Amino acid sequence: MLSQLLRRAEAVSRGAVWFGGALAIASVLLISFDVIARKLFSFTVGGADELSSYAFAIGTSWSLAFVTLQRANVRVDVIYQHLPVRLSAVIDWLALASLGVFMTVLTRYVYDMVETSWIQKSAANTPLGTPLWIPQGLWLLGLAWMCVTVALMLLRASTALVTGDLVTVKEIGGVRSSQEEAEDEAAAGERLLMEERA
Repeated sequence: MLSQLLRRAEAVSRGAVWFGGALAIASVLLISFDVIARKLFSFTVGGADELSSYAFAIGTSWSLAFVTLQRANVRVDVIYQHLPVRLSAVIDWLALASLGVFMTVLTRYVYDMVETSWIQKSAANTPLGTPLWIPQGLWLLGLAWMCVTVALMLLRASTALVTGDLVTVKEIGGVRSSQEEAEDEAAAGERLLMEERA
């Protein structure tokens, strides 16, 4: 059941990554238009920098879960690769638990900030005057999704660790091996070739 929930979380997170990418592209287009309009027509859209900042924060928070599920987050692994498998599995579990604690604390403080912005009716000190609870709330939702995803990963890794399924612990929270990286790159290259032929 946990594996199925993780697959669903990955599907939602993949959609969130596309959403974050779309926000980044929209920001680039808006800023580019603003720069060109200022240079050629002496007018500005206004607020492009503000909106792109919100888009960056929101897109980043919603992308965190996918990055973690893909084990693409940065971990220092100089000694890790030389450790016994059981010790590596315990370290993987501890790393996942630490990430969960950090994300929970961060999300709690962001919630306080959103709540304060809502209660005080805070608005950006900019020409747009954006009510701050809107971008902050979207940022908070991305962080909350990350917390849910890490909790699912931690539950699955805990179950695997208790039952001695060290391979699953590594698949959930371990550092990606060079071979896994190479296989992913080869698969991506193969997909590109197939797309070019089609």
